[in-house]
Amino acid sequence: MQTGFKTSYTTTIQAPAEKVWAAITQPELVKQYFFGTSLVTDWKPGSPIYFRGEWEGKPYEDKGVVLKFDAPHELAYSYLSNWSGLPDKEENYLYVAYTLRSVNSTTELTITQTNYDADKAAHSEENWASLIEGLKKLVE
Repeated sequence: MQTGFKTSYTTTIQAPAEKVWAAITQPELVKQYFFGTSLVTDWKPGSPIYFRGEWEGKPYEDKGVVLKFDAPHELAYSYLSNWSGLPDKEENYLYVAYTLRSVNSTTELTITQTNYDADKAAHSEENWASLIEGLKKLVE
């Protein structure tokens, strides 16, 4: 069973919010820094979201539901990784939120995830650091 554990990752990106927003919402850009993942969604709240790809030779499909889409400020979705081994039940989904705030010509990006345990949260922080580094290289 998951817990209410929460982690946040905040960074400043040397690019305008619209450019950062495009990088986190446009599938062709996401694929460039998100481990080759194919993002599939229409971004309408209540619609499904899928992350599909291959990791270490094994195909995967992670999924969720779009919860919020307020361009270019806030985006949120539920998320269940097929690697988790957890049943497809609402209580096993994580909550992922991106918040963008314009600061002069830069963007402060905060990514928050909830419904973790401490070990998975630590692993996720490492993944986010790698993803954000790739996102920065793409948009800066």
